[in-house]
Amino acid sequence: MKIKPFAGVRPPKELAEQVASRPYDVLNSAEAKQEAGEKSLLHIIKPEIDFDPIADEHAQVVYDKAVENFKLWQNRGWLVQDPKEMYYIYAQTMDGRTQYGLVAAANVDDYMSGKIKKHELTRKDKEDDRMIHVRIQNANIEPVFFAYPDVDEMNKIVADWVASHAPEYDFVAPDGFGHTFWAITDDAVNARITEIFKNIPAMYVADGHHRTAAAARVGAEKRAQNPNHTGNEEYNYFLAVIFPESQLHVIDYNRVVRDLNGLTPDEFLARLGESFDVTDMGTEIYKPTKLHNFGMYLNGHWYSLTAKSGTYNDNDPIGVLDVTVLSNLVFDKILNLGDLRTSKRIDFVGGIRGLSELQKRVDSGEMVAAFALYPVTMRQIIDIADTGNIMPPKTTWFEPKLRSGLVIHKLS
Repeated sequence: MKIKPFAGVRPPKELAEQVASRPYDVLNSAEAKQEAGEKSLLHIIKPEIDFDPIADEHAQVVYDKAVENFKLWQNRGWLVQDPKEMYYIYAQTMDGRTQYGLVAAANVDDYMSGKIKKHELTRKDKEDDRMIHVRIQNANIEPVFFAYPDVDEMNKIVADWVASHAPEYDFVAPDGFGHTFWAITDDAVNARITEIFKNIPAMYVADGHHRTAAAARVGAEKRAQNPNHTGNEEYNYFLAVIFPESQLHVIDYNRVVRDLNGLTPDEFLARLGESFDVTDMGTEIYKPTKLHNFGMYLNGHWYSLTAKSGTYNDNDPIGVLDVTVLSNLVFDKILNLGDLRTSKRIDFVGGIRGLSELQKRVDSGEMVAAFALYPVTMRQIIDIADTGNIMPPKTTWFEPKLRSGLVIHKLS
């Protein structure tokens, strides 16, 4: 893999907590407006919040405001360019567990050639929107989230640097997640990191498929516009935080449905019994315990559903996934939901909200049943990416999310 250090644009130490924000796609505009303090990066990544009433995020005046705010934050010293190229380390702590990522500039060619591997489809309209933001700012304001196969030497470099150097930033965000950040200022260490990654065969998009695709497209666009292109220009790279796969933890991504396709609850349970061993677990929340075991909440009761042998294919990287099993045996066979990407009869609930959120949405009458899934593993994600397959929609949920604004990568 080809990565490089870069001269990041980032907040002074005393302002980092005020500037850093949650990513653009985990907040709607109203939530962002309420959450944004004076110096928050949200004014740059969701500038529609600076209008009253909140403006259309795709309006030209909003894109213009994004550029204006990025310049303003730099003029006011809220974002400052580092004097030299370097790598950074970004650690996130959640529930007592810490994961350490390398902040680097990843290479556009590696994405275009498939060495940076994806496991999700992207939508062109969302890619186009992210492209506009990269293009108008001439910068990657927010990072993408990659994984790579563990390398002992790389893990030791990170551990040694963290143990022997004070962090640039160290704070706990309002959501309770810790964020700690170091700058690797030693040129020899940075050079060694670059060499190590030359021997890593692939990296994997964990989160940020649309941002990755958009950044690569902008790089290709700038390349075509430059008659003197050499391949070494900064626009050939984009901002990524790269974690060793062993440190990443994928949490569950669950489903709620609005109807039972005309069936009564008893009829639905009987149909489930054709493909699952169904056990009534009572009123206490039931969390799946293993692959091919599901929790279901229906009519005030939780059920354990265990797929019967022969109803799934563990030798197929897609067939082994519980989202595939549930889709085939329930959403297609019984509920006839159609395309889950567009169906209005289903919704998806990230596991960070807890299984009580599933029960709440059913008890409110908004939904009729909920399904809790056992989370996929990083190994499953890598197997799917390596075989060129695409995961079903809403399969992976990574937490904690990367904080935006700790460092920015300019394209020139």
